[in-house]
Parts: sequence; C-alpha cells; structure tokens
Amino acid sequence: MGAPGSIVVAGRDAALWLSACVLRAALRPAGVSVTAVELPTRLGVADVHATLPPLEALHGLLGLDEAALLRATRGAFSLGQNFADVSGATPAFFHAHGAYGAPIDNRDFFPFWLKARRLGLEVELDAFSLTAVAARQGRVLLPDEETEAFGRADYGYHLPAIAYAASLKTLAGRLGVEMHQALAVKPTLDADGEIAALDLGEGRCVGGDLFIDATGAEGVLMTALGVARESWRDHFPADRVLRAQGPRLAALPPYADIRAWARGWVGLYPSQAGTHVVQVYAGDLCADDQALEMAGRISGQALTDAVVSISDPGRRAQAWAGNCVAVGEAACAFDPVHGVELQAVQLGLVHLLSLFPVAAAFGAERAEYNATIRQVHERLRDFQSAHHVANRYAKAPFWDRARAATASDALAHKIVVFQARGEIPPSEHETFVADSWRALFSGHGLTPETHAPMIDRTTPETMKGEFRRILGFIKEQVLKQPTHDLYLESFC
Repeated sequence: MGAPGSIVVAGRDAALWLSACVLRAALRPAGVSVTAVELPTRLGVADVHATLPPLEALHGLLGLDEAALLRATRGAFSLGQNFADVSGATPAFFHAHGAYGAPIDNRDFFPFWLKARRLGLEVELDAFSLTAVAARQGRVLLPDEETEAFGRADYGYHLPAIAYAASLKTLAGRLGVEMHQALAVKPTLDADGEIAALDLGEGRCVGGDLFIDATGAEGVLMTALGVARESWRDHFPADRVLRAQGPRLAALPPYADIRAWARGWVGLYPSQAGTHVVQVYAGDLCADDQALEMAGRISGQALTDAVVSISDPGRRAQAWAGNCVAVGEAACAFDPVHGVELQAVQLGLVHLLSLFPVAAAFGAERAEYNATIRQVHERLRDFQSAHHVANRYAKAPFWDRARAATASDALAHKIVVFQARGEIPPSEHETFVADSWRALFSGHGLTPETHAPMIDRTTPETMKGEFRRILGFIKEQVLKQPTHDLYLESFC
C-alpha cells in the first residue's frame, strides 16, 4: 500500500462540505478521490456562520464566487464585533477585522497611543481603526492603494448556515466529489484497529484509505477508534445556547453586536435573510424560557424558530488517530464567542494538506499534525477565554463566574506581559494577531503600567501631528465608502 489514494469524509453541514471541497480541489491533480457521506443536518433556520477573514481567501482558492455566494445564502459582510454592556456600566469596544493605527516614526502605533492616553488623550483605540469606524457608520470598506498603504483592512461574513452548506455541496459536486447519504454510519475496523470502511446501512458500504470525521461533537469515527475527549468546561461559564431568528434590520450593520447582560450575552448577526440572534448562558443561572424572553428584549426583535442546544467546549486527545482525521467539532468544540468554528475547520485542513502522507507509513506526519493542531486549538481557546477572564462587566452571576474561570498558563503570561508594558508575547499558530489581542485587552480595561521606551525619542509635537493625520485620513476614507446596504444591492 502506498500513499492514500481515496478519502472518505463522513459528516454533515459546513464541516463536511468544506472538507470535501478543499481536499478534492487540492488533491485531484494527484489522482486522489474524495467521497462524501452526508448525515442528516443538525441546522435550523436561525443558524449562522459568523466567519473570520481567512475564509474569504479559501473561497477564492476554491473558485467560489463571492457575489454568487452572498446571493445564494443571502449573507452579509462583517467588519468585526461590537461588544456592549446592556447595563451601560462599562463602555463598548470594537474588535475589528483590521489594523489599529499606522506606524509613527517607523514604529508600532500602539505604544504611542498608550503614552498619549497617560498624557490625557481621550480618543479610544477604536477611533484609529479604519474598519471599526466604517462599521459603526454602517459602511463597508473597499480597499485601495491608499488604505492598503495605511494598514490591514479585512472582513468576514455572516452566512446563513443552511444555505451556506447547500452552496458548498453544489461546489463539491462540480469538483467531482462522489456523494452518498445515510441516516447513520458505523465504522468497520481492520485487524490493525484502523477504519477499513463505513457501513451506511441498507447493505451499503464505502471503503477508503483515509477517513475524515466531520460528524460533529459526537465524533462517530473517533469514538469508534476509542479516542478520548478532554473537557474545557472550567475555561468557560456558559453551557447553553439558544438560537432564534428575527426580521431583517432596516439598515444592515456590517458587524455583529455582542450584548452582555447579568446572566449571559446576546449576539445579533445581521444578514440579508434576517437577524440571527444567539443567546449564550449558564443553565443553572437562567432557565430556557427566561433566556428566550431576554433574547427578545435585549435584541429588540420578535423572535421565531428558537432552538436550545448544549455548549460543551473541549477537544479530542488526538485529532488524527490511525487513518482517521477529525475536523470541526469532531476534533474540537469551542465557546460561541468570536465565531472560530469554521476557522478551526480551515486550519485543520490546511495543516493536513501540508502533511498529507506520501507513503503507507505516516506515523511521523500524524504525530506532527497532532502536535500542531493541539497548539492551534489552544490558541483559539485562549483568545475566547481572555474575553471571559479579563471582562470588567458589573458584578453579576455569569460574569463573576467568567472572571473566576481557568486561564491557561499561556494566557496568564499574555495578560501579565500586556499589563506590564502593553506588548503581546508571540505564540506559534496564532489565529488572532497582536492588534486583536490589544483591542480585546484594552476594551476590557486592562491598562499597561508602561510602554516601550524607544518611542520616547519621538517628540510630543510629532505624536500629536501623526494622531491628527491618522484620524483625518480615516474620516476622509470612511466618508468615501458605500453603505453596507447599497454595496450589497449593487454587488449581489
């Protein structure tokens, strides 16, 4: 037996079809076949994917036309997330998909902002982000040479989940993925304890060389292989999620709104199809009927199609066991905040392709993959965890519990270094760049004790001039941009 020549992907919804499309597109030139076994969907009409910017590039590599996708899904653009406190006790802040500020004297902007704040500057960090300012004015940001020279400006999407999975399934068919449907799958193991085939019921069986488990949190294939699951329950305060649908907003904000309240948080994810409302809470602090009532009250929406599910963050001890690789929730389930689910799928596939076996014995590739993906998942978890342990919302049961949650050693180190001098110690396999960490920490009120001393060579007059230039440039550029609604109308 040589390198794997056939891959079987078993699962459902976006994790299934994104895996099938990526693997088929990448490995078709090598003659590798891809078969998808589709299980019944778990999605409801209210489900939405709030994606991070890297998905746009992956769509481009797959040949998935952006305008056609947004037409088919009735999706929308997202420039980031606005975090607000419904009590008004703490100020809102924006986590933007883009850069904050621009270099001053060829040095990083953030230390200058820290120094200026100590000297009395009252302008929040958000005001120095093109994407944050554009988002709050209801505009998209179309990069040009001027804005690209200023700094990074990215975007994600709000994609209604059922329609997005259907679009990916259509693409998989065009790419030549063989498709089967089944109510359930049962792995058949060979003498070495690896998967030989999947029993689809009704006398049907699908064999392959490499199997991908995209079956969701139950991890049907990984469970059959005896791979244990590690809980992250102590890192996060929420264990229940309510998803519901509201009407489309009259003017679509190009961002998600995350509204903290005493017993959880409510997320509003606008799309052309409607307003997707997510209520995240702890079951022992809030009953399901109260969660629905509060979701409607906080969102200001008449909600329908409400469905409650369990939130149980955690990961498999191994993402690649034997000849099976788990992706999506089969490998790792995350907290709902920040929308990292599809990012985790994408990173799992990218690293699998970089280590795709070229011979029958692939123990080294498997070990390297597991070590890498373990770090990938931990870095994503830590960013989500930071939102909880660093929160400064008023004393309340949910947020008190969040502040007391477990922080990993790596996250604790990041917090200590940031509080000391405003820097973000680099880690391998980070999804979120330093600007994101700074926006999160600063937004939650973490104030560094000092700043990098090298910026003190720049005179206060130069600093003031550069701040005025940056703010003026942002104002000028944002006013040129179309509103989100107008752009969607013309683009789609």
